Amino acid sequence: MINCIRTNSKNTDFVNLVKQLDAYLKITDGDEHDYYNQFNNIDVLQHVIVLYINDVAVGCGAIKKFDDVSMEVKRMFVSKEFRGKELAQKILKELEVWAIELGYKNCILETGKRQVEAVKFYHKCNYKIIQNYGQYKEMKNSVCFEKLL
Repeated sequence: MINCIRTNSKNTDFVNLVKQLDAYLKITDGDEHDYYNQFNNIDVLQHVIVLYINDVAVGCGAIKKFDDVSMEVKRMFVSKEFRGKELAQKILKELEVWAIELGYKNCILETGKRQVEAVKFYHKCNYKIIQNYGQYKEMKNSVCFEKLL
């Protein structure tokens, strides 16, 4: 049984999934990991989704306010053994619905060019590449996306 719950960054399952995500990113980001990691503090995340299969947490994602009309998607992750089952789409869709409920008009996000699967995933989910924003403006390995909700 698949179940998505809405929670916040204090959720233990979310914290554990983020540890798996960070371990993966430390490898793929290489020398730039410390730079990117400074922007991934989960304490500020109040809108978190954890996806469970048969009561086992296998994926997560979050949104946080970027500006008056935009929510930023953060900490998207599905455990390796559960990828390819459209679980990330379920998480992202739930985050988009939540953003709409909160009155936001679009979602933005940043991922790395080295996260090839993530770049393909966001294209598949109808996100469009935009100019790098905020702290990612000068990062040549960043790819920023936006989706109008």
